[in-house]
Amino acid sequence: MLSFLRRSFTNEYFQLLPKQLCNELDKFIIGQPDAKKAVAIALRSRWRRKHLPEEIRSEVTPKNILMIGPTGCGKTEIARRLAKLCGAPFIKVEATKFTEVGYHGRDVDQIIKDLVTAGIHQARENIKQKMKAFTPQISAMVDNYILHHILGPDFPDNERKAKKLELLRSGKMDMRIISLEQPDIEKIVSKLGNEALSVEEYLEALKSFVPGRSLNAFRERVTIGEARKAGVTLIVDSYTRDQNIVKDALDSVQESGIVFIDEIDKIASPADAIRTGTNPSAEGVQRDLLPLIEGTMITTKHGDVQTDHILFIASGAFSDTKPSDLLAELQGRLPIRVTLNSLTKEDFKHILKDTENSLIKQNIALLKTEGISIMFTDDAIDRIAEIADEVNKTVENTGARRLITVVEKVLEEISFNAPEVEKNIEINAEYVNSKTKDLIKVADIRKHLM
Repeated sequence: MLSFLRRSFTNEYFQLLPKQLCNELDKFIIGQPDAKKAVAIALRSRWRRKHLPEEIRSEVTPKNILMIGPTGCGKTEIARRLAKLCGAPFIKVEATKFTEVGYHGRDVDQIIKDLVTAGIHQARENIKQKMKAFTPQISAMVDNYILHHILGPDFPDNERKAKKLELLRSGKMDMRIISLEQPDIEKIVSKLGNEALSVEEYLEALKSFVPGRSLNAFRERVTIGEARKAGVTLIVDSYTRDQNIVKDALDSVQESGIVFIDEIDKIASPADAIRTGTNPSAEGVQRDLLPLIEGTMITTKHGDVQTDHILFIASGAFSDTKPSDLLAELQGRLPIRVTLNSLTKEDFKHILKDTENSLIKQNIALLKTEGISIMFTDDAIDRIAEIADEVNKTVENTGARRLITVVEKVLEEISFNAPEVEKNIEINAEYVNSKTKDLIKVADIRKHLM
């Protein structure tokens, strides 16, 4: 079990060279090469650390990162994609949600507790993903079990039984109601001892179970279609629940966990500033973060967690403050500093055209479910990017999130009236202009406001 979880948390992306990892990030995030390079090196350093001799491995700690850049430029997305690529336990928190110890509110220890919860959840999901490879075997087992209810456990193997099984698997009997005996899976597995079972051993043990011969044992009446789905779910969930994954999840949190602390600039204040505001404990939160990032032991309900080798990535816009306004000790614990640039009109074009599952592709797929085929011309995409850039400059710079506003405005009428609209729609620059004139008007008005 431990070896499986280690493979889950160190998949093929974990083996990638920094350049290769940057190429993977390029599929989802446009620009920001410095930030991508920093996180790629951080991930590769983890791979290098695992190949060090034991006596030096414990001395090598992650080089935590501070990302500086305006909202919507990709800070969070880079960290999230990094965690997804390497299969690491990941959590995003906002620094403003925490208070200094002694104030009413959440203290920073909760960050690690939430990370452990995320790690355990991810471990369970990894096991379920592994179980998908055994779906045909599990489905066949459930079908045979239901067939025992229909024909009886002692029915001989003959042509009639084969025909019934074929009808069952084809789904033609899904609406038929049967009395179903819920198998006591835990009782079956307990007979094999307390050792952790492989999936193969677990499924082999379940083959021995057949329904009882007395109708009194039947507990509920369900359709065959419901019974088939419920049976597969029961087998998968029972195996997942019975696995002792907590220790292994704690190990992966300690060795591979990633914590993304957003809005860290909101708890920074200049040394000569008056200590007032909505968060009087802001400096205290910084002090509480110091041992967490440096490395300490946090007690959770699942066990103790050492934070020495967890990678911390902090980020903030620093529009009203600067990184040097953070406590000097906290700056020292975030030694890698990268600056992300504001996105330009050209960046917006690439985001709409070149990223995997881009906003354009998502909306095309969504409307296709209504039987509507839409096509964006190149000049339409160029105009959307141009409007997003213009509104960002004149109203408020929300970065790539502005594209969502513009695209939703363009498609608002089509989405509202679907499916009672034309089935083939071409969206060009003229169409974009007609649907976004209110956005442009607001931007023009703001130019004249003092």
